[in-house]
Amino acid sequence: SQKRKCFLNLFPLFLLPGIQMLSVQPDTKPKGCAGCNRKIKDRYLLKALDKYWHEDCLKCACCDCRLGEVGSTLYTKANLILCRRDYLRLFGVTGNCAACSKLIPAFEMVMRAKENVYHLDCFACQLCNQRFCVGDKFFLKNNMILCQTDYEEGLMKEGYAPQVR
Repeated sequence: SQKRKCFLNLFPLFLLPGIQMLSVQPDTKPKGCAGCNRKIKDRYLLKALDKYWHEDCLKCACCDCRLGEVGSTLYTKANLILCRRDYLRLFGVTGNCAACSKLIPAFEMVMRAKENVYHLDCFACQLCNQRFCVGDKFFLKNNMILCQTDYEEGLMKEGYAPQVR
């Protein structure tokens, strides 16, 4: 089908600055909706892609979710307007977790350390399984994630002490 073909071609991605919800002033001339081409007589309208939309007309081309409700960011590629989840599902890169080797879907949140990518649940010290919180110090040694304690113990066993700063 025509819609399916466009997914197979490579097009540049445009992450757009966002969707604005505007209240319609009663004394202004109604604007035309870019989705249905009818006049917008509602109390509110959306502005995206330098066009105006009814709240019901600005939808993801795949899942039909209302983009004004999902968030203030939308994606466009191959003349499609998409929500983040569908953009990543269709065009995102999947990979494997460096800790468990299982597939990481393109839309899933991840942690990164150099070239390695991890599921959020797998991002932990690989010796003691301590989970890291935002701001926690961790070390990457021989492609293993280590907490500070295990890293320093490993250095002591190797015969040199870490420098404390």
